Amino acid sequence: MRELWKGNEALAEAAVRAGCQAFFGYPITPQTELLEYMARRMPELGRVFLQAESEIGAINMVYGAACAGVRAMSSSSSPGFSLMQEGMSYIAGSEVPAVLVDIMRGGPGLGNIQPSQADYFQITRSAGHGDYHPIVLAPSTVQEAVDLMMLCFDLAFRYRHLVVLAGDGMLGQMMEAVTMPPFAEPPADRPDWAVGADEEHPPRIITSLYLAAERLEEVNLRLQHKLEEIRQAEQRWEVENTADADLLIVAFGTVGRIARSAMRQARARGLRVGIFRPISLWPFPFDALRATAARTQGVLVVEMNAGQMLEDVRLALGERKPIRFLGRMGGVIPLPEEILAELEQMAHHMHGHNGHVDVHALGQPAPRVTL
Repeated sequence: MRELWKGNEALAEAAVRAGCQAFFGYPITPQTELLEYMARRMPELGRVFLQAESEIGAINMVYGAACAGVRAMSSSSSPGFSLMQEGMSYIAGSEVPAVLVDIMRGGPGLGNIQPSQADYFQITRSAGHGDYHPIVLAPSTVQEAVDLMMLCFDLAFRYRHLVVLAGDGMLGQMMEAVTMPPFAEPPADRPDWAVGADEEHPPRIITSLYLAAERLEEVNLRLQHKLEEIRQAEQRWEVENTADADLLIVAFGTVGRIARSAMRQARARGLRVGIFRPISLWPFPFDALRATAARTQGVLVVEMNAGQMLEDVRLALGERKPIRFLGRMGGVIPLPEEILAELEQMAHHMHGHNGHVDVHALGQPAPRVTL
């Protein structure tokens, strides 16, 4: 049955249905409704909810619960997510499963509470110090957010790793029709790697502290092996109208759905435009993007930041294709008409006066919109 849900509350209910046993968080707009929903819902089910004294306290509570084998999570928004970085690194270094939700807002600094995608570097490049990446999933609709939230705990426990669901203020605040999945009860047995001791489980210690350089290198090499396994197995993406596309839009999250509207408008005007939407921001779907872009003549990257995913697109495509970029910042949402205007400029330069492709003009960066 489809029901009308607000994004933040839908994420919270999805986490509950995915078997979340403990939630620790701190209020920050525009994700506070997620925490408020958990404050009511978790005690109803006899599960743990605790509003911490800060985001630093919240992430370390998640760390502690995760070490005990509990399905634990937290949520925040950009400045609060920044405060959690050290705890995230401890979670990754200790190889315990945890789930975080980041509903991004405008920055840097306190910025504002409008939607943004400026946390891309923060969440994909490490989310804390050290040589690791969290798994990062980016939904574009409330329904997809619910579906991916159900996946987050499975991935976290499959790899004993940190998983981040990355949304933005628009996704968190919008209301859409959603079909909620059935309840998945958490496993009754404690994982064999978890801390604690009883007749069946010997006492054990989980730590990320290894003072001997050689021992820490062994741990890092094991972690890199796991990350390579994740990189090979967990790339996710969506394509539309790419079989005959001359131009390809690359966009993620909320901007991905806006780009779809622009693509449809472009097609109505006779422009053969397709869209490539990364769903996993890490691991980024490099191979799939290369294969998709190979059939096109130019790529337009659209983001709500100054060009962060753009770096991964350039890593994927190198000099193979001309790449343009359109970015809005500070909480300004790019409109389909702005994207369409860029596509029309690219189409105009697709063939020069002599009938050949004008690669230089096709790949020029889009002019920065003055905020």
